[in-house]
Amino acid sequence: MNRLTDKLAILLICILSIVMSDSFSEPVIVTLITVMVSAAAQLLTGTFTAAALIALCSLFCGVFPLMFCSFPLLLYDALWEKKWWLVTPAAVILLNIEKLSPQQIMLTAAAIAVTVIIYKRVSHLETTVATLTSLRDEVAGKNRQLAEQNLRLAAAQDNEIHLATMKERNRIAREIHDNVGHMLTRSLLQSGALIIINKDEQLKEPLESLRSTLDSAMTSIRESVHDLHDESIDLKKVIEDSISTVDSRFTVSFDSDISENIPGNVKMCIIGVVKEGLSNAVKHSNGNRINIVIREHPAFFQLMLEDNGKCTEIKESGIGLKNMSDRAAALNGRITFTPSEEGFKIFMSLPKS
Repeated sequence: MNRLTDKLAILLICILSIVMSDSFSEPVIVTLITVMVSAAAQLLTGTFTAAALIALCSLFCGVFPLMFCSFPLLLYDALWEKKWWLVTPAAVILLNIEKLSPQQIMLTAAAIAVTVIIYKRVSHLETTVATLTSLRDEVAGKNRQLAEQNLRLAAAQDNEIHLATMKERNRIAREIHDNVGHMLTRSLLQSGALIIINKDEQLKEPLESLRSTLDSAMTSIRESVHDLHDESIDLKKVIEDSISTVDSRFTVSFDSDISENIPGNVKMCIIGVVKEGLSNAVKHSNGNRINIVIREHPAFFQLMLEDNGKCTEIKESGIGLKNMSDRAAALNGRITFTPSEEGFKIFMSLPKS
């Protein structure tokens, strides 16, 4: 839009010079030719056709003196093409300069000066705008990168906090088991011994009550320790650690979308099947790729572990397969083993209690 506005201003100065001609038709023809060539040059900017039109019209400016009055507009288009030398054919006008009046020469010269000034101003402005746009895009890109990095840092911090929480729960469970659990066990044994050697009937009931209280406390402590231990198991971390120990000839992919709040017995079952499946693949598979997928659905959990080694039959009596089947059955789940030419697949489904 800036370029079009500037060209209209330059055209008005050119027309003032053109209308000084004594003829009526020539100014109209020159104006029409100039406008059409300039419009075509702007529409075809950057093409050979645009350059050829400017050069040809410049030659006419040198041959036909009145056309030279439109030279500033052609110069403006040539400057935008970054090819100012396209208007050099107009220098032929020096041979016929006397056919133009002094007023026309002065207006044309003024228009040329205005054209150069306008071009420098507008081109500088557009360069500045392009630079600012580039800087804006660069800043936007940096902001996106920073936002992504902040998200990664937040995720890493959350993961560290989660791991620290799991470790602390493990430590508390171990402390309770090693200290409080042992002391309660010793107290139970001592109370049992006192009940056996006691001969006083009056102390029999208090001792039985003491033993019952200690037994209830022991049961409560045991349940709390199990709960803490189950919560402290990071399923994804354990599986990733198991994957890291697999033979380097295998490429292992792991995809999981389960939540963190799943029962401990489900975690242990999945971990046990994954470890056994990885071990079997390393021992028996002739493939080089293992895929592990764990999914959580509204009513059940699913595990799929497969390798790409050829396997046409399996030994149902294998201890590893039996262990996996027993783990699934203990939670009322189902597990299948599918051998094929494309590989060996383990598929397990565990219902939510």
